[in-house]
Amino acid sequence: MAAPLTPDILVIGAGAAGLSVAAGAAQMGARVVMLEAHRMGGDCLNTGCVPSKALLAAARRGETYAEAMQQAARAIAAIAPHDSQARFEGLGVLVIRGIGRFTSPREVEVDGVVIRARRVVIATGSVPVVPPLPGLTEVPFLTTESLFDLRACPDHLLIAGAGPVGVEMAQAHVRLGARVTLIDAGRALAREDPDLVAPVLDRLRAEGVEIIEAARLVAVAGGAGAVRLDLDHGRQVSGSHLLLALGRRADLARLNLETAGIEATETGLRTDVRLRTTNRRVYAAGDVAGQGQFTHLAGYHAGIILRSALFALPARARGDHIPRVTYTDPELAQIGLTEAEARVRYGDRLEVFRTDYADNDRAVTEARTEGFAKLMVVRGRPVGVSILGDGAGDLIGLWALVMANRLKISAIANAVLPYPTLGELNKRLAGAYFSGRLFDSQAVKRMVRAVQRHLP
Repeated sequence: MAAPLTPDILVIGAGAAGLSVAAGAAQMGARVVMLEAHRMGGDCLNTGCVPSKALLAAARRGETYAEAMQQAARAIAAIAPHDSQARFEGLGVLVIRGIGRFTSPREVEVDGVVIRARRVVIATGSVPVVPPLPGLTEVPFLTTESLFDLRACPDHLLIAGAGPVGVEMAQAHVRLGARVTLIDAGRALAREDPDLVAPVLDRLRAEGVEIIEAARLVAVAGGAGAVRLDLDHGRQVSGSHLLLALGRRADLARLNLETAGIEATETGLRTDVRLRTTNRRVYAAGDVAGQGQFTHLAGYHAGIILRSALFALPARARGDHIPRVTYTDPELAQIGLTEAEARVRYGDRLEVFRTDYADNDRAVTEARTEGFAKLMVVRGRPVGVSILGDGAGDLIGLWALVMANRLKISAIANAVLPYPTLGELNKRLAGAYFSGRLFDSQAVKRMVRAVQRHLP
């Protein structure tokens, strides 16, 4: 039997988190082995962020379904070389295509090869949730892993789950010519501020999406081209295709975690603030860390792990500065606490400010005035920002900078932004915090009058 491989870092999974760890570690001189049983780039490149955003963009341009799917394929092909095995081998990473499993707290085996690494990073990502519904095993259905293989537009797409993925795909498909029914057991986009969600749902309804909320899916029947969903209270919905968009769960089944002394939770792996699992030699990154399922969060996790595993620095992960975006038209972006969450946490100490797109000159000139932004502030520091409107995902980036560095509102108020740009929405939002303090303050007015009396 061949001698074990002994790298500094073993990365299990070549999705966003694993690739970031492997690239960073290899370029800083560490010996790295990476395992991947399927496609390099993981969910984000192949079945998630990249194809879905390409589909949304094509739908917004009014392209046909076939053209939209071709654009999604072109986007994947254009980005794939950056995530390819060849590129990572060029960086010095040993890439092994296979499924790894722990055989002891320190060793992983893949196809007869034993790897004994100083540190292991589990970055196996997540897979779509497929519930044990009666009839589902007999009825063809789609998930995000198969949706982009379609080449003909569904006649009537039933989408179970009105989270970000379900809502995005509902708008994309109705614009591409499908009838769409969107169903959720609770409230659509339930995690988001209802003030921002309502205009998004109004837009979807205006475009032809039927939205059914508070409807629990109890059974599935039918066959190819004719699917029936049985909902609670005796309701039924029929369509040609079914897309399950009920969330994702951490992909951990084949790792043999118990042998390694690694504990799992309902959302992923149990970790400490340094992203170490209950086996201190093993880290979790990305979806399996159980802190959210975003590519940018995976990249952030990679940075924390590199500082800890390579340099023994006490890097600690936090979550209050991680933004999220729903890429509908209009876009919905959030960082930190929503207004409702902030009121529960801070009570009377919370201040809330709002500005409308209609008050932004660039939005007016381009007739993009639908939308608004909210700022939640406690003692001069933002604790949350919500933005609804064109470019919301780009606008939230400035607040990510502010909150990551724990800056005060004055950091944005002091900035000089180019005119006319949508970026001035952020400046106006920050200015709203100070305007009441300056323009409505009797003390300020008395000070101004006193100074003026003494000026020559």
